[in-house]
Amino acid sequence: MRQYFPFPGKTLKKSENRRILAGFVKSIIMENMREVFYQRERETLSQYAMLCENTRGRQWSIEESPVRTEYMRDRDRIVHSKAFRRLKDKTQVFINPVGSHYRTRLTHTLEVAQISRTISRCLLLNEDLTEAIALGHDLGHTPFGHAGERAITTYYRENGHPELKFEHNAQSLRIVEKLENGTGLNLTFEVRDGIYHHRKGMKPATLEGMAVNYADRIAYLNHDMDDALRAGIVKIDDFPKECLSVLGHTHSERINRMITDIVSASGEGALHMSREVEEATAQLRDYMFRKVYLDSAAKIEEKKVQEVVNLLFEYYLEHLEELPGQYGRFLEAEGPLACVADYISGMTDRYAVTRFQQIFIPHSWTML
Repeated sequence: MRQYFPFPGKTLKKSENRRILAGFVKSIIMENMREVFYQRERETLSQYAMLCENTRGRQWSIEESPVRTEYMRDRDRIVHSKAFRRLKDKTQVFINPVGSHYRTRLTHTLEVAQISRTISRCLLLNEDLTEAIALGHDLGHTPFGHAGERAITTYYRENGHPELKFEHNAQSLRIVEKLENGTGLNLTFEVRDGIYHHRKGMKPATLEGMAVNYADRIAYLNHDMDDALRAGIVKIDDFPKECLSVLGHTHSERINRMITDIVSASGEGALHMSREVEEATAQLRDYMFRKVYLDSAAKIEEKKVQEVVNLLFEYYLEHLEELPGQYGRFLEAEGPLACVADYISGMTDRYAVTRFQQIFIPHSWTML
């Protein structure tokens, strides 16, 4: 078989080719692969893209990697974090559904990463930055989905702290800046900014952050619609016909339409949807809130979430010594309420229910 790399037109034995290739790769690494990536970004990305070499830096300085850019390192730090792994057992929309095909917070995150990278690639933005923001954007989500978020805010209000509101984007930022491993992940400014500003109506400092902002909406609307259809909560004919005529009648058609619309409508250093698709997306979102998110058979279990959250707060506020070290270390500086909120919001659905059962449900015993 003729080998075209590294010497075009020259026939080499497999062993000889592997040896030469290994030497070639090693020499490139020794010359600092990171600089090769920086050069590639300068030559191929849009003038509006965020180049990694122009980052505003980390919370504290660290030695640079010869084989990864700073945004690559941020992506890897997030993927290897405990907070990221916990997402697999956190609710996306439906609490404890029967079946393995319903989305979790982790699968949502992966879909956001895929969609946002497609947008970034088409617009010649920085895919590494986009992916890092996407993978970290929901690290601060509570157990039981948005019901857990509302439950913590309600607990604040009913216990003398009406000025406080739990917001998962702010908690995601708190995790990567402080809570993970007791020190935070020390991510770059651009990734932290994108994580915090991923909610609708917010404006990140980079277009890569804006790509994640749009991708989050595209992902959750479409996969939550898919899950609701699978569960039999709604039927495709129930959705506004004018909305589907614009966005598409299948899962893939809708996602493709939204992505291609952003790519074609964006320009001059800004990301946009066309008016037609933006209005159809807003109409779909309104329908999902009315028929799925706030009033559906699958949301019945959410009524129990408030009691679970309330009792866990009361217990841990009275037993601060049971908080894990990474949360308890901030007791003196930030007070018990903030530290207990950090711990409870970081629980998975399963762990929150398990702790509730261990603490409040009577256990059988055997007389010796």
